[in-house]
Amino acid sequence: MESTQGRHPRRWLILVVLCLSTLVLVVDNMVLTVAIPPLAADLGAGAQDTQWILESYVLVFAGLLLTAGGLSDRYGRRRVMVIGLVVFGAASLVAAYAGDPVQLIAARALMGVGGALIMPSTLSILITVFDDAERRKAMAAWSAVAMVGLIGGPVLGGVLIAWFWWGAVFLINVPIAVLAIVAALTLMPESKGPWTKPDPLGAILSVVGMTALVWTIIELPQHGLAHPATAVTAGLAVLALTGFVMWELRTAHPMVPLGLFRNRTFSGGSFSLTLVQIGNGGLLLVLTQYLQYVLGYTPTQAGLAFIPMAIASLSFNTLGATLGSRIGNRALIVAGLTVSACGFGLLSAASAEHGFVLPAAALLLLGAGGGLAMPAAVSALMGTVPAEQAGVGSALNDTIQQMGAALGIAMLGSVLAGTYTAAMPADAPEAARRSIADALTTGDATLAQAAREAFTTAMSSAFVISAAGVLAAAVLALIVLRREKAAAPPSAAPADAPERVLVPATHS
Repeated sequence: MESTQGRHPRRWLILVVLCLSTLVLVVDNMVLTVAIPPLAADLGAGAQDTQWILESYVLVFAGLLLTAGGLSDRYGRRRVMVIGLVVFGAASLVAAYAGDPVQLIAARALMGVGGALIMPSTLSILITVFDDAERRKAMAAWSAVAMVGLIGGPVLGGVLIAWFWWGAVFLINVPIAVLAIVAALTLMPESKGPWTKPDPLGAILSVVGMTALVWTIIELPQHGLAHPATAVTAGLAVLALTGFVMWELRTAHPMVPLGLFRNRTFSGGSFSLTLVQIGNGGLLLVLTQYLQYVLGYTPTQAGLAFIPMAIASLSFNTLGATLGSRIGNRALIVAGLTVSACGFGLLSAASAEHGFVLPAAALLLLGAGGGLAMPAAVSALMGTVPAEQAGVGSALNDTIQQMGAALGIAMLGSVLAGTYTAAMPADAPEAARRSIADALTTGDATLAQAAREAFTTAMSSAFVISAAGVLAAAVLALIVLRREKAAAPPSAAPADAPERVLVPATHS
């Protein structure tokens, strides 16, 4: 293969493959948000089952990301991505025909394995195939497709549920995965970093530590840290991750380049992205429930309601790609996050009386803010990563965002559930006080109205936290990225990084 630091002749076709591979992951997670009500009813899934249907994927995905990134650098990014697509497609087929919550949870966990193999490879291939002059445009296109999946997922999910059944939201992944596999094998060259000695201990410690940490985050709102199981997993996470850091700093061939965190842009930007994902974590899940349970939308209508966010995101993503080289990542990140915080602030004021007018305005702001900020933030982070460690560097970026999202879902889910229960009448049935879906099925109009008002109050509290988190991320970016007019070019490694060499690989 020609040097991937230059302009590969098939780079734009390769970008199409990368976008397809990313699309299958994003669409799956988003279509599931509107499928939860009919899915839960059909499978008899309770609140805890529903949570694990959502969280089992995140648990496995986040736990394996760092190891998967290291594998892609060592054994080939295309190879690892294709294996991930095969696993993801097969698991999606199993999920589509799951007969009970346990089967679906297991299939979702297997999908997490596939997703962990796919995601680091897509971004790492992108930053190694495109040179400095074109990388920002490619990154913007990749981010735009991810946003299309993010917003289009609920729309697609609503349509699929209206015409077929909830299993179709998983079945749709299969043809996309097959198309991505064929395109990857046909168009995409193989690339990998220079061969280094494997780090099995680092891999084991990262998987154990990250899985235990995500498990603790998921269980903490429900059981508290005093619960024996939560305390054990929290202690295991601390021990494993501490051991992982100590080992990676000592070993001659670390799986993860922890020296990246000495770079101010990488470390500060990572923390900013964590805060953003905490805010974004429960957005679609909470808002789709509000649209269906409070405003009475069908799943299809709930999906279509996100179109304003998609339009704004795509428009401002293009604008950000144009302005980025002129004003730098820092300005785009701060401006975008500030606009997003305003969007969450508007959502916190939504009520049944406002109808869709206020949520629509908020979604426009969220789309515009995300379109400006997120591609610039990822570009800034990945600009500090040496090309030979692109896979594990991409995995670090993905892990940071997944941890923030998992923490956000856990925190906002806990706030939503606790505030809803507290806002319900004390004499309401216990099931109705815990779930708006149960309250709406009682046939009691007065109780249903009380449940809608309680849910709106709870949603408001959750989105105030989201607004605060995103605004804090904007302030942090303003401070940390002060010396950066733009992202450091991807060819610029940290001072202590080794010289970058990409091992040539043959065309397929």
